[in-house]
Amino acid sequence: MKMQRVFLVLCCLAVLGSCSRQKPEAASGGNQPLEFSMYYVDNATLPFRNDWLTVRTAQELFNVKINWEIIPVADYPTKVSVALNSGNAPDVILHQSITGENASLAANGTIVPISDYASWTPNFNARVAEFGIQADVDLLKLKDGKRYSLPSLYDKPFYDGGLILREDLLTRYNVPAPRTYDDLYTLAKAYKAENPASYPVTMLVGPRVHYRMTQPAWGISVHMNGAGGSRLLSWDYAKNEYFAGVVSSQYREYMRFWHKMYAEGLLDPETVEPIPGDVWTRKMATGASIATYAYYDQIGGVAAASTIPGFKLNMYPPLAGPAGAHHQQKNKTGDGILFPAKTARSPNFERIVRVVDEMFFSTRGAELWCLGVEGTTFTRQGNNIKFIDSVVNSPDGIYKAMQLQFGAGSDTTQLVWVNAREMIKYDENYAAINARVAAMDNAIQLIPPTPKFDDLTAEKATSLMGPLYDTFIVWDDAFLTGKKSLDTDWAAYVAEMRQKGLDEYLALYNSNR
Repeated sequence: MKMQRVFLVLCCLAVLGSCSRQKPEAASGGNQPLEFSMYYVDNATLPFRNDWLTVRTAQELFNVKINWEIIPVADYPTKVSVALNSGNAPDVILHQSITGENASLAANGTIVPISDYASWTPNFNARVAEFGIQADVDLLKLKDGKRYSLPSLYDKPFYDGGLILREDLLTRYNVPAPRTYDDLYTLAKAYKAENPASYPVTMLVGPRVHYRMTQPAWGISVHMNGAGGSRLLSWDYAKNEYFAGVVSSQYREYMRFWHKMYAEGLLDPETVEPIPGDVWTRKMATGASIATYAYYDQIGGVAAASTIPGFKLNMYPPLAGPAGAHHQQKNKTGDGILFPAKTARSPNFERIVRVVDEMFFSTRGAELWCLGVEGTTFTRQGNNIKFIDSVVNSPDGIYKAMQLQFGAGSDTTQLVWVNAREMIKYDENYAAINARVAAMDNAIQLIPPTPKFDDLTAEKATSLMGPLYDTFIVWDDAFLTGKKSLDTDWAAYVAEMRQKGLDEYLALYNSNR
């Protein structure tokens, strides 16, 4: 009997041991890498590389094989929309939000309501709790009370881009840094007088970046990257409602200012359409242009490319326009991850969601996409991070060097942003600029609330937005370049936009906010 009891105990221990070994294996799918497809939005200033340390390490660390599909930023919204509509989407889509057409697609069932699977995203949940931003995340829910994305998360918004300007010229002209757009005009005018062949202000990858950083000073935000995703409407912060930004007096005066800059040769005509990043760099580095709206991490690359004696760029706080000194709107959430409905039909659906959650939102995943790999890109001394010499001494600066060399700090793959950790990638000057912006009165306003559309309303809004936006961008270009007059052609423009359903579009947003 004693031998039998010993035998039974050993059997039980063997079974328990087997079960304990099988549980992690079942969660991870064994030793076989999980293979899935993913859309990545590519930018000419940070072209994707399959051999980036972050990309290789993420796949090794989380036991996955990712089939990346790299899509240029200009084509990305269309590509995503077509893929979701056709049912040919990848398993995972990066760098998306549930606004505009995506809200319609979500309401129509083509995007997974990921909030239904909250138990599968423990790392995302933990970061939201850590940052204390549950209320911000809840604002992303649609009318059905569900959230359709895993957004990027910020413990606090920070000023990563703005007016980049030749500081050495301010010294030479003995003038203070511009504080208003009229100051920028005066400075551009002075430089143009000395350099007739120049276009003092240029644009990074076309009007998108320029518009989203400058329009809030006029009280609007429209076009492709307009805050809220409507492309046509803007938010009245005093009344807490949308208004038809594209036909507003604010938009008219905004275009009047930039058309004046264009007409007087102060705004680069070649950048009305997107241009390659190297062309933009050359314009700034050679003195063909002296001011632009871009990102702080790009300063080092431009400075390194310049041979002008004393050349020095700096970034400045938001300039004041008629509505005040406001910059691009930001929330504590941003573009993130979508799971197409097709993915939910995969036998690996739960495993995909769990591994994506861990890869981007876990402590080690978030650190990887931000800092790279300890011992390779940085060392840790207590609570202090020290980057390797090749990064610290790079002419591009730490932030840009980390992006270009290792793929760390890309806003497509870095989805957890801790302000204090980001500051160590920059110099003291950048931290000082952020402190000045933080001290300003509401310089960075919140993004307008997402409308709570049901499926029919979302479909109606999308059907209206398409032809309205197509019409708007033609007129917008014409007003900027002077092919159409803001005085004699304005009434015809407004009439055409109203005829195409702008008032109905506005009513849909305001009745569902």
